[in-house]
Amino acid sequence: MNEEKLIETYQDGKVVFEGKIIRLEHWTVKLPNGKSALREVACHPGASAVVALDKDGNIILVRQYRAPIGRLTMEIPAGKFDHPGEDPLLCAQRELSEETGLIADSWRKLTVLETTPGFCNERIHIYLATGLRQGETHPDEDEFVATLRMPLAEAVSKVMDGTLRDGKTALAIMMASAASKE
Repeated sequence: MNEEKLIETYQDGKVVFEGKIIRLEHWTVKLPNGKSALREVACHPGASAVVALDKDGNIILVRQYRAPIGRLTMEIPAGKFDHPGEDPLLCAQRELSEETGLIADSWRKLTVLETTPGFCNERIHIYLATGLRQGETHPDEDEFVATLRMPLAEAVSKVMDGTLRDGKTALAIMMASAASKE
C-alpha cells in the first residue's frame, strides 16, 4: 500500500479555546487529493498511568467521581504532565504517590496509549509498578479519591464484562495480566 496516498499535511492552525486541561485548535490540512479540510483538534499535554501490582497479585484502583460521565469510576492511578516535556516515568511515580501513597521499587513501561486520535493528541504512558511500599497520600486540592485492591484476575473479568470501562484502565489491566504470565 502506498501510504503517501493517506497522509494529510498540516497547513496552518489557530487556537479557538485555551482551557486548564486542553487547548482546542482548528487546523487546516491538505488532503492527499490536494483539497483542504478543517480538523478540530483537542491538544493535551500528555499523561501517565500506573498498574500497581502488589506481592499478592492485587492491583490498586482509584474510585473517583467523573463529572463528564456523571458517575463513580474505578481506574488505575493516573494524571497529566505538570509541564511540557515532563518525564513520563516521573509523572507516573508522582501520580501513584499522590493518589495512593504507594512507592514502587520496580517500574516497567507497558505501552503508550493514543486515547482518541480522531480528534485529540493525548498520549498516556502506561507503566507496571511492583515492589510496593506504603507512604502517605497527598492528592491534588480538587481531587477526592478512595483506593481499593482487587485481584488482577478479577480486574480482567471486570474489563471483559464491561464493569471497568475506562480505556486506559482496561488496556493497562489486560497488558499487566499478559506481562504477569511471561
